[in-house]
Amino acid sequence: MESKRIAFNKKGFISLDALLSVEEVETIRDIYDQLLQDKEKTGHLRSDLAGGKKEDSKKVERITQIMRPSTIITELLKTGAYKKALYWAKELLGEDMEMDFDMMINKAPHTNTPTPWHQDAAYWIAMPDKRSASCWIALDNVFEENGCMWFIPKKEEQPLLAHKNLPHGGALYCETDTAEAVSVPLEPGGCTFHDGHTLHFSRGNTTNSQRRALILNFRPKKMIDYEREQGVDHTGERKQRNQ
Repeated sequence: MESKRIAFNKKGFISLDALLSVEEVETIRDIYDQLLQDKEKTGHLRSDLAGGKKEDSKKVERITQIMRPSTIITELLKTGAYKKALYWAKELLGEDMEMDFDMMINKAPHTNTPTPWHQDAAYWIAMPDKRSASCWIALDNVFEENGCMWFIPKKEEQPLLAHKNLPHGGALYCETDTAEAVSVPLEPGGCTFHDGHTLHFSRGNTTNSQRRALILNFRPKKMIDYEREQGVDHTGERKQRNQ
């Protein structure tokens, strides 16, 4: 545990081979697939990170993002993912860590659309306590060809870079040197943790199957309260808030 904590604070990310059991993964997959298929219930929380015009809405979503899925199907909160990820967040960053929000990000087969390089903190308001950990849980075998995570090891006092939006409400992205980037393939139930300033990216899915990921974000309880006081609940417009 100590070695993971040191690595997280030095590099900005770590990986765990098996956060969840096979049975736990199967339970989450069932709920995940229900949400992917139900565009009516998820419509107010759903978007395509690849961006797209309204007239493209009937086409295949290339990078489906569903924010706060556990507010739609609360059974998600009872799965092992939430308890185990919180345990690790507390071990990595302190006992005051709590879950801020969850989200699903799916890459459909043969959509071949990368998630661009970015830092999560660009989406968030500036906060006095910058501690954060995002747990990215693989629900399928993930590898470079279907969109596993890539990270650039964090420099000391990693700055927040200037970000822009992809057209038509797409994801934020930034320009950066990727010479030191490393990929992190995972089996189902494996995960990564990264902090808000760590640069990360994933390639598009060029395979025959889905690339399903569940992401849980953690930060100090006081900072969650601070966000909510500012009206931030991670269900609104996707834009750069922290500059």
